[in-house]
Amino acid sequence: MSTAEKIINILKEEIVPAQGCTEPIAIAYVSAKAVQILGNIPSSLEVYVSGNIIKNVKSVSIPNSGGMIGIEAATALGAIAGDADDELMVISKLNEEDIKEVKQYLNSHKINVIHDKTDVKLYIKIIAKYKNNYSLVEIKHFHTNITKIEKNGELLLEQICNDIDFKTSKDDRSILDMKTIYEISNTMDVSKVNSLFSQVIEYNSAIANAGLNEEYGVNIGSLIQKNINIGLYGNDLRNKCASFTSAGSDARMSGCSLPVMTTSGSGNQGMTASLPIIKYCLEKNFNHEKLLRGLLFSHLTTIHLKTNIGRLSAFCGVMCATSAVSGAIAYLENADFETICKAISNSLGNISGIICDGAKASCATKIATGIYAAFDSSMLALNDKYLHGGDGIIADDIEDTIKNIGILSQYGMKKTDDVILKIMQNNKSK
Repeated sequence: MSTAEKIINILKEEIVPAQGCTEPIAIAYVSAKAVQILGNIPSSLEVYVSGNIIKNVKSVSIPNSGGMIGIEAATALGAIAGDADDELMVISKLNEEDIKEVKQYLNSHKINVIHDKTDVKLYIKIIAKYKNNYSLVEIKHFHTNITKIEKNGELLLEQICNDIDFKTSKDDRSILDMKTIYEISNTMDVSKVNSLFSQVIEYNSAIANAGLNEEYGVNIGSLIQKNINIGLYGNDLRNKCASFTSAGSDARMSGCSLPVMTTSGSGNQGMTASLPIIKYCLEKNFNHEKLLRGLLFSHLTTIHLKTNIGRLSAFCGVMCATSAVSGAIAYLENADFETICKAISNSLGNISGIICDGAKASCATKIATGIYAAFDSSMLALNDKYLHGGDGIIADDIEDTIKNIGILSQYGMKKTDDVILKIMQNNKSK
């Protein structure tokens, strides 16, 4: 299999549709699968989750649920009304009667949530019981990566899964580096990714427009646009891209039922890797092929950066996507490879300290911050201004810088993650 074919497979695995924030949706998926295996509506449910799942489910609205929030709600939605065969679209078919049944179930049944102190950042295990029967479904590392299924003591599935993020049965992400990404973006027959990225353009643009035109979250996207219109903000590409991209997150984090195309397990990363590129190319009248190549570069770079960081951590994953965008802007401006790498390093040296304190409305504000930084980083690189090796976490070689970011997030921010979760658990819920 050629490198290009392997990369297409990686893209198809990493860029998938999902409705709502992927962590509560993953809980709903596991719950729906457990009920599917059990064969009955459970009389009780036990939910074992890692700290990062708790963090990312606590404050985000679940789509199609009438504003429901939390692990118990996500579990019940999947158990009572979910379709496990739809994976991350598991609750996309909910209706008012379904929501009524879910609320009745929550009022009459206790869902026991246990914080599993596993080192696996993305971990969910649900045990569903009915009379003398039970089922167990477990996922690790990926939002749909089922590693264990059990029913009444019989092991139906057990998948060996090394406790390292991004180890899958499919193509190894180690084939990705910035040189390969640059060359593939220049040479790939883009007809092979046209269908995938056309879906990205359609889905992610639709939810961004919803965020611009409706009331969601803090509405930073629409407010940037409003201030452009009244002259307080400049009518420039930087503001337009920040508005369009953050508007998508405004909508998604506040329960909009429109699906998004995720990247590396995150809708916010998927929107951030795509929406500024879409808006940039539209405003500059670039042709469809150039748009596809920009999206290819941005998504592959996001995946490469996230591979080093892991699926969930205290490091805000959106900053990987905005750093990829800084390189993609330089790429779209026909910069050479060295300049593109300088743009990415400029971003990584600037915004790598932004924390992930869970999925919620403020994710949109972080996206806006990241997009503004991406433009600054690219502008500097295009003017041959850049952070040098030895400046903090920046190395001379882009791959070494990316490795440093991985070390920072996986080891340096491990304690930070624990402290963030403790603070969040002490805070009063909505």
